[in-house]
Amino acid sequence: MTAEKKQTIDHTNQFNRLMYAGFVLISLYFLAVPGDMGTAMSNLGIALIFDPFDHRVTWAQRPFYQRAWLLIHVALVFALLGFGLIAK
Repeated sequence: MTAEKKQTIDHTNQFNRLMYAGFVLISLYFLAVPGDMGTAMSNLGIALIFDPFDHRVTWAQRPFYQRAWLLIHVALVFALLGFGLIAK
């Protein structure tokens, strides 16, 4: 009798990329169609929870383009926050 080795497949990266893209698209929709900056900003901020890159890599070991992408994303969230506060 042979023992079967069960391998678990990690689908975390695919799930995170799907959720990240979904929240970014939702935020673009809320920004473009109804013009709701607050909802767009919050959805764009929630998208950051789902890191679209490999979550096992630490910040210091990430390539420059990944760090730049995430920092630009955070800057856009803060820009929308600022515009939302100024517009009211």
